[in-house]
Amino acid sequence: MKKMAGKISFLTALFVMLFSSLSFAATVPGGPSTEGKTNINSMLSYAEVVKILKNIEKISKGKVEVFTLDRFGKSEQGRSIYVAKVGTGEKKIWIQAQIHGNEKLVTEAALQLLKTYASNQSKNVQTVLEESTLYFIPMYNPDGAEMNTRGTMIMETGQSLDLNRDWAENSFKAKESTVVYSYWTELKPDFAIDLHHQGLKQVYGTNEATSFSLGISLAPDGPTLPNETDYNDVTKQMMAYVYDEMKRYGYTHIDRYQIVDSENQIGYDIDIKGGVVSAMMMGLNYNGLNPDNHSHPAVFFETKGNSSDGSLGQKSNGYLTKQNYLALKSLVYGYVTDEVEEVDPDHWNDIPAYPLAGYWTDYDGIVHVRASGF
Repeated sequence: MKKMAGKISFLTALFVMLFSSLSFAATVPGGPSTEGKTNINSMLSYAEVVKILKNIEKISKGKVEVFTLDRFGKSEQGRSIYVAKVGTGEKKIWIQAQIHGNEKLVTEAALQLLKTYASNQSKNVQTVLEESTLYFIPMYNPDGAEMNTRGTMIMETGQSLDLNRDWAENSFKAKESTVVYSYWTELKPDFAIDLHHQGLKQVYGTNEATSFSLGISLAPDGPTLPNETDYNDVTKQMMAYVYDEMKRYGYTHIDRYQIVDSENQIGYDIDIKGGVVSAMMMGLNYNGLNPDNHSHPAVFFETKGNSSDGSLGQKSNGYLTKQNYLALKSLVYGYVTDEVEEVDPDHWNDIPAYPLAGYWTDYDGIVHVRASGF
């Protein structure tokens, strides 16, 4: 997401133009859209990810299965999309990373967690593997990863496309979207975690730079989620659970994901119907592939910076990757053991956030909060 600082009045004046363009898409979850020249030699390439996946499969001694989604197709530039499966339990957990190609550290975090499940013999790990089956897509957007761009390119037209806006009835323009959606409808997961990067901001009321934000793409208690599904409370419980687990780490400065007007010190929760995890929660039935409208709760994590705006540095990469790893590991465990269900949903409101001024939507502009509700 682009860093939304400055006057919201200015943003509102330009909203119609932004709403219909990729510029607007770049303001919602997933990190800045700037296409810079940051050196990414220290970050994983597509070939390296494939190599790591195969190595993890080897050392797992049968625990991990690595496969491609080639039976559904390949990326726009002909690359295979890889999945790693681990665990034998009934609960199916979907973890996806790098749907935006310039958001690279989250892929490393996903691979580190997969390696933990492949080789760690601790009681907590064994509980997860016995009670659930996890499906990792560590590099959803391999073409964007290789180009170091947020989106991918539609080869027929040369159009740049944000894959995280392509799960919609009138969309599915990219081959990657059809491939992953087809697999999702076949698998029918029970829960999903989506990993992203974001721009730079401060935790409300402090001078601390946010290193990690906890997000729900359909705002809890907002215009859509409470009316569409029963996922309003459980998604709040999930994020509050992660918040409590992560507070102990001194290098992690956590808040709720918002579009921030830093000048006026207010925030806008997002209510985005066009994002991939939103489509999962709403049970999108595209092309008749999901006739039962299967749906499930989903949340996302945002870590600061990306590889194309110059805000990532090799010295900070280790702790940024680690915070994603720890958050992922804790949430998976809490979900599998049902500890998440013991959390008070209202604890979501204790996660640092800017005073709520409204909801930033992709269908009705900015929906302001009024005394009687939105």
